[in-house]
Amino acid sequence: MGWLRRRVYGAAGRILTKPRRNYNLLYPNNLDLLRRALRPGDVILIDGEQRVSQVIKYLTQSTWSHSVLYVGDEVLERRPAERDALLSAHGVDAHHMMIEALLEQGVTASPLSKYAEYNLRVCRPIGLRKSDLGLILDEIFAQLGYHYDVKNILDLGRYFLPVSLIPRRFRRRALAVGSNDSRSVICSSMIGRAFQNVGFPILPAVSPSQSEPPALRWWRLLDRLRTHDARVFHRQRETLITPRDFDLSPYFEIVKLRSIEDHKFDYRRIRWA
Repeated sequence: MGWLRRRVYGAAGRILTKPRRNYNLLYPNNLDLLRRALRPGDVILIDGEQRVSQVIKYLTQSTWSHSVLYVGDEVLERRPAERDALLSAHGVDAHHMMIEALLEQGVTASPLSKYAEYNLRVCRPIGLRKSDLGLILDEIFAQLGYHYDVKNILDLGRYFLPVSLIPRRFRRRALAVGSNDSRSVICSSMIGRAFQNVGFPILPAVSPSQSEPPALRWWRLLDRLRTHDARVFHRQRETLITPRDFDLSPYFEIVKLRSIEDHKFDYRRIRWA
């Protein structure tokens, strides 16, 4: 049965990861500018070109189907034994790596240039402490080699045809399925869990704090004066975190990349067709 399951998963994976016939790059990326602008801890959202990307984008009602964590040259720093091999294979991109979860390879390190011809969005966590960034990177690097949650892909594949029949209230809930294997992950849940584990929110539910007994209120008042926030944040279920959540999150800023020429932009000088 294990052999048969692997064959079924493999066949389904090949079908769902088959590239679409047409891909529309809305605006060309400046790879040199990306290299200069990105920082370790940035989350890069990607408009994928596979069939399953269409399913994820429909279920999440979003442009983005994949997310990666930019780690810069951390791979070289943390794996000195592989330094020469990485530099030989990727050249300058060995200093500009990202960690992602892929159906074919599981959790792996990839060069930034891999997605140079894709629509991208850079989401930067606001005010993330260096010590917490270190913990996030520790957790992500510890998962290198983990399997992709293929069962999650199969469950999503059920909605590929006809996706238009899925009621709106069930679309996001469809993403909650999966294998429940601690060594199986999907891209956005892996990244979202690492951030939540250091107390950094993605897109949590927020509610007012509950009333407290009068005798305790003055103790809490000092805490509230220090934090300036009396709200209660509710941790997201990890399997429900999607690439879209990083885009919508008020705790991540969208980094708009501009070249030197763009600083001199004057719309009045555009030559319209």
